Amino acid sequence: MRKTTLAAGFVFAAIAPVSAQAQVSDNMIRIGVLTDLSGIYSDINGEGSVVAARLAAEEFGNDLGGARIEIIAGDHQNKADIAANLARSWIDTDKVDVIADVPNSAAALAVQGITRDNKRIFLMSGPGSTELTGKQCSPYGFHWTWDNHALAAGTARALVEQGKKSWYFVTADYAFGHSLEAEASSVVKQLGGTVAGGVRHPLSTPDFSSYLLQAQGSGSQVIAFANAGGDTINAVKQAAEFGITQSGQSLAGLLLNINDIHALGLEAAQGLVLTNSFYWDMNDETRSWSKRFEERTGRKASMNQAGVYSAVRHYLKAVQAAGTDDADKIAAKMRRMPVDDMMMKSVSIGENGRVLNDMYLFKVKTPSESKGAWDYFELVKTIPAAQAYIDPKESGCPLVK
Repeated sequence: MRKTTLAAGFVFAAIAPVSAQAQVSDNMIRIGVLTDLSGIYSDINGEGSVVAARLAAEEFGNDLGGARIEIIAGDHQNKADIAANLARSWIDTDKVDVIADVPNSAAALAVQGITRDNKRIFLMSGPGSTELTGKQCSPYGFHWTWDNHALAAGTARALVEQGKKSWYFVTADYAFGHSLEAEASSVVKQLGGTVAGGVRHPLSTPDFSSYLLQAQGSGSQVIAFANAGGDTINAVKQAAEFGITQSGQSLAGLLLNINDIHALGLEAAQGLVLTNSFYWDMNDETRSWSKRFEERTGRKASMNQAGVYSAVRHYLKAVQAAGTDDADKIAAKMRRMPVDDMMMKSVSIGENGRVLNDMYLFKVKTPSESKGAWDYFELVKTIPAAQAYIDPKESGCPLVK
């Protein structure tokens, strides 16, 4: 990355436009939001992630000391090779400084390697694999919002503690699904539960009937969906058509966002337990920010989209505070500075790049409990970061001393 320094007259503390001219070589800070604009994760990331990044940039007046902040977007189509090619093109041709978002763990792992080799900051909000802050960690990679271990520490633990100890997994057949199943299985077994079996399905599966019949036939107490987005929505809807819950089995969506609940409707989703790091109705700050987001998109933000805002904002604060766009210095500054915004307060970042935020266990309201559109979650408990995430010292990341 360019080793350029901002002018000495730059005001470091305030998040606001500044008049001093920044000495950035092309007078531009380019942030590429690499996301799923057309597939099963487009609702929980997609264009909403681009809007979230722009909201963060606007808090700085789209300018850092005379260097214009530009947000661009790309569609990785949930394919690792397309994600890798776009990342290379952005870095080599478009001189992109930062890549953000990248739902889909296989795509994120590919981009992690490219940003590591090219010394570009990588802000992840959407992939779940713990390898991103484990063996495949990067000095320039930062994992926001959640990971598969955090989801398992919330949802799987809560259900096992309710006595639902026999599990069967319906899993998306790629890196994210495999990792999520492994993390949840580990929690279940540690707490004295058992895994009756599992089946794997391709990404973007329209018909889950054969998988659900196998799960139903397992006799397990819990059928756990280790998938996300459109796949989870289809699986839960079709499970309702099969009358699975009426026969006594429980459904667990290991990764559910508010957008998924909105698509399912409370009649189908009521009673589901889920783990999230963000809900629009937590406090006055989240409500205010969510109103701005909804004015642009017509809907509330998922935790992934809120995480993009938080990550981009923290990066821009670090550039402002460090007075340089050098990637090594910015990465160090990002780790030293607490993350502090409407989504999280005084949150630290581990040496492995894991943002150590609290998680929240929610229960989906019944139709009679909801006061209107998007009033879907009831807070059950807060899960402290120390319980939610793997200790960086135990993550396997070679960066951790």
